[in-house]
Amino acid sequence: MTTDDFDDGERDRSLVSPGERYGDRFRTNISAEALQARVIEAETRALARTFEELGRSGDVPRAAALILGARRRYITGRGKAAAYAELLGADLGATLSNVFLVDGRALTPLTVLTDVRASDVLVAFTMRRYREETVRFGELFHEAGGQLLLITDSADAPLTDIAATVIHVHTRSASYADSPTAVAAACHLLSTLTTASAKGARRRLTVRDELASALHLYRPESDKERHA
Repeated sequence: MTTDDFDDGERDRSLVSPGERYGDRFRTNISAEALQARVIEAETRALARTFEELGRSGDVPRAAALILGARRRYITGRGKAAAYAELLGADLGATLSNVFLVDGRALTPLTVLTDVRASDVLVAFTMRRYREETVRFGELFHEAGGQLLLITDSADAPLTDIAATVIHVHTRSASYADSPTAVAAACHLLSTLTTASAKGARRRLTVRDELASALHLYRPESDKERHA
């Protein structure tokens, strides 16, 4: 990392709210083409840095092993991070049993915390400005004896000191919103590595295909071809 990269990173971390980032990054005289180029460059760099660091660290294989070794897998995130939690939950739930999305509605932290076992893992997504509900849930889950897997945007983020494994992603962006690109990519990488080693994954996927057909969940391929 160059000195300019470090300084820019420090500035980026100082712009805590979307409103602050909007005022700093958007100018009335910038063209759509120039802004598009800046966004594409920033997204490409963030994704490349994330993959480079994850490839060196081995954090994702360790996280996959933690998920595979768990009896129950809980996934949580609030605000924008709820979308990441739902994405990972959908992919893991297709090939693993006992995957639960803790969304505060169908399943609440209170329900989970009443019965935490040492064999349970909580995958927590927490990005700046770090939702207090997620941080407190992670702390209490850890105190109850469960394992915590953290996916976050900073080495200094809350919960990093108690997590069994931390997956660090770069979210720096040219937009007012922090980038979701590397987070989604990390979810994809984690679910792929986990599924590749999951016993019964192929059988579960085959059964899901059969049930999806029986429930008529998707448009038949013949209809797609006819309307092409």
